[in-house]
Amino acid sequence: MVVLVTGATDGLGRALAGALAQAGDTVLVHGRSEERIADTLAEIGGDARAYRADLASLDEVDRLADDVLAAEPRLDALVNNAGIGSDVPGGGQRQESADGVELRFAVNYLAGYRLTRRLLDRLRESAPSRIVNVSSAGQTAIDFDDVMIERDYSGVRAYCQSKLAQIMFTFDLAEELDGSGVVATCLHPSTYMPTKIVHSPISTIADGVEATSRLLTAPADEVAGRYFNVLREARADPQAYDTRARRNLRELSDELTTGRTRP
Repeated sequence: MVVLVTGATDGLGRALAGALAQAGDTVLVHGRSEERIADTLAEIGGDARAYRADLASLDEVDRLADDVLAAEPRLDALVNNAGIGSDVPGGGQRQESADGVELRFAVNYLAGYRLTRRLLDRLRESAPSRIVNVSSAGQTAIDFDDVMIERDYSGVRAYCQSKLAQIMFTFDLAEELDGSGVVATCLHPSTYMPTKIVHSPISTIADGVEATSRLLTAPADEVAGRYFNVLREARADPQAYDTRARRNLRELSDELTTGRTRP
């Protein structure tokens, strides 16, 4: 498989990239830092290629997509793993992306939304293929009157709504792609793995790698359009099953990323 892993220079992404390379897959290693990408490539070995972009900028997300489309004739899987936690960076203070979007919504959700949309035709051409969105059990319903959380900001709330947005997108995408050979699925990979955004780990990176890798290879009809808590299918926040809320999110996402809405 040719697999693009975002946020592949640290934590779960780096361990997943290493496991895939060891299994003989071609890994497209995305990161924000040239130095960390080079360090990751040296560590994981195998057939791996570098892709740099700061996902806090939609221009850079588009450049990443352009680079992948220009260099990779096939793409078997996209793992949207990159993300920032509830209090890193900024100590939980409200911040905005280069495009004026609340930072956690921008990096954890909107960048993956845009990247997926840009790469979707290549994934269709490469079918059977997979899209795996690495979400979280921490989820908070989106207030569509204040998506950017300009009132009563909380880093935890911002993180949790961005993670629910990923799940809502996954459910929408799975319906859109039904019958295309492209499978969209999502998961909470493990609880409090030892990564830079977790203060008190209670599980292992290996647990997260196992859960995420499984979604790349499990039978399509067992994982398509589903949310998993580690290895078990689970129920997400009720808003994820609200078709009107998902439409609102889709229209907002299209407006933020392309300046237009789809019918």
